[in-house]
Amino acid sequence: MSDRSDKGMRDESARVRIFDTTLRDGEQSPGISLNKQEKVEIAHQLARLGVDVIEAGFPITSPGDFEAVQAIARQVEGPVICALARTAKQDIDAAWNAIKDSERPRIHTFIATSEIHMRHKLRATPEDVKGQARAAVAHAKQYTDDVEFSPEDGSRSDVEFMAEVIQIAIDEGATTINVPDTVGYTMPGEYAAMFEELYRLVPDLRKVTLSVHCHNDLGLAVANSLAGVQAGARQVECAVNGIGERAGNCSLEEIVMLMHTREPSLGLWTGINTREIARTSRLVSRLTGYQVQPNKAIVGRNAFAHESGIHQDGVLKERTTYEIMDATTIGLEANSIVLGKHSGRHALRKALEELGFQVEGAALNTAFKRFKELADKKKKVTALDLEAIVSDEMRESPAAYGLEWFDIEASSSRAPLARVGIRMPSGEVAEGSFTGDGPVDAFFSAINAATGREARLKEYHVSAVTGGRDALGEVTVMLELDGVQASGQGVATDILEASGRAYLRALTNALADSPVAEADHHIGAAGSAGTPAR
Repeated sequence: MSDRSDKGMRDESARVRIFDTTLRDGEQSPGISLNKQEKVEIAHQLARLGVDVIEAGFPITSPGDFEAVQAIARQVEGPVICALARTAKQDIDAAWNAIKDSERPRIHTFIATSEIHMRHKLRATPEDVKGQARAAVAHAKQYTDDVEFSPEDGSRSDVEFMAEVIQIAIDEGATTINVPDTVGYTMPGEYAAMFEELYRLVPDLRKVTLSVHCHNDLGLAVANSLAGVQAGARQVECAVNGIGERAGNCSLEEIVMLMHTREPSLGLWTGINTREIARTSRLVSRLTGYQVQPNKAIVGRNAFAHESGIHQDGVLKERTTYEIMDATTIGLEANSIVLGKHSGRHALRKALEELGFQVEGAALNTAFKRFKELADKKKKVTALDLEAIVSDEMRESPAAYGLEWFDIEASSSRAPLARVGIRMPSGEVAEGSFTGDGPVDAFFSAINAATGREARLKEYHVSAVTGGRDALGEVTVMLELDGVQASGQGVATDILEASGRAYLRALTNALADSPVAEADHHIGAAGSAGTPAR
């Protein structure tokens, strides 16, 4: 059952709003490089999931991020679309210009309030910080009534000084106050006590929405977020699969299902459509290249698996003996067979629509071609297969490198030799050949030779989309090029083909990220608040 189904019967004061920062803080994870189309697709899925707020990005950092936030603001309906900005005027202007076409825009501005951040990062006095907070919120308020303010590194800040800054933000019109545990340092009891003291020092906090944003450096992001909510916060900032800076953010699926499963005792609820959780997790994992660990709570492949004979016996007799939630509640039954070899274009379109993909025209023709190719190799095509091939096609771009053909000779008696034909962004096809320690190494070296790039492989992962010998293979590659790390993914029944696709996409992403990295470095050096890491 979705949390949405009976929300009209619940106490609205107990509703916890879900602020999703997968596309902002989550994308800051090393190696993640999403293009505009991928970000928009994730945002549409977040809307289907029912999040209240999508923090779509940090527009000032690069033209690419600005364009992605703008596209989300224009195309995605339902949630509030939020953009992050430091206290600098140009940041706030960029944020507004990116989100102004949204039906529900929000500007989120922040500045650090901890002594260590003020002294070493900002090199600013407490009075400077108060002045910048005042000016930033006032400037943002000229654009929109919905303004969020965060005192960065709040959990390590002097609570009385932070209270002064928060009061200033509220006086200037901030409607949401987010007090983050930026470095994942606090503990639940400390975090709750901090909020209790803030309520005492700033009575006006009860007139606005109080928010939590917790990082997982000590493995306490979910626990701390819950402590904040129990102390009175009614917004949780979190990310799908818990991705984000360093050890990541509070995991959306964990905090949501915690409140869903324990609602009778907690008395808290969300507007999340829980049946979309598994699909959202798979999409984010596939597009970011960040694999979900098998024992990950809620969405890991072992989350509802039972190896022990005693456990299996108990579950067969009565599921609730060892399962505290139903797998169907989060949509894990999506691996059902949906299409066969002789299914037509109409059946494909309908199946894709049920999966949340609106595919028409040339995109449908491409998807149908990939489906037929897959159906010729597999007897049955599942929903997971369709998700994989459609997501794979989403990554294609005219400006990207493409795999035209490859030929690999390998045996146990001599070094493998790979030959490749690579479609360059200009449209011409370049060829390259190379030997290596194995077929994959030779393949990647041949790609380097054809493209004239000296990329270095950092990580290489292979997984099966579904079970069986005819399963689609999904490959994730992380490489480094000129100091920039980037990931790429590829899907095919042939693991070598999937590997080539993944390597070329990682190479494309690394080249696309180079200007962004330079822009971020410049902003961090010259701006008033440094690189964001709330």
